[in-house]
Amino acid sequence: MKTELQFDFVVDQEKSTITIKREFAGKRQLVWDCHTKSELLDRWFAPKPLTTKTKSMDFREGGHWHYAMVEPNGQEYWGRVDYLTIQPIDNYTSFDGFSDATGAVNPALPRAKWNVTFSDAKEHTLVETVVAYASPEALRQVINMGLKEGLASTLERLDELLLVLN
Repeated sequence: MKTELQFDFVVDQEKSTITIKREFAGKRQLVWDCHTKSELLDRWFAPKPLTTKTKSMDFREGGHWHYAMVEPNGQEYWGRVDYLTIQPIDNYTSFDGFSDATGAVNPALPRAKWNVTFSDAKEHTLVETVVAYASPEALRQVINMGLKEGLASTLERLDELLLVLN
């Protein structure tokens, strides 16, 4: 029997934000580890059928994660996350953006500030993410690029990984 897990995706055009609330069937430490360790991120952080490969990761305040989402044909889409604040197993904030293979952020595509909070929800973990863009136009651009659908697929992969790890 499949348990229905909470997934809210709320767009606020006025504030140029997206608030995502997603419940996961796993303890908070494990869900935190899946978000903050490259060897685990590489196992889930891309919508199907893409895979993820980490080029470098330094999970600390002032550190970064440089990675690629890879198509089955080998086409790579690079991203970079720069970590701002970290409160272990509770919260982290970061700047997320598209980059090239060297890690240089692409200024032509939207960059966003992510505020990711982890909390206990009975035997599950609730992850609330507030993604803030510089403008309503930037927000619309990522929505038009398929952010909601891609994120839903990506988070389903985390569900699958948690079943293996639990």
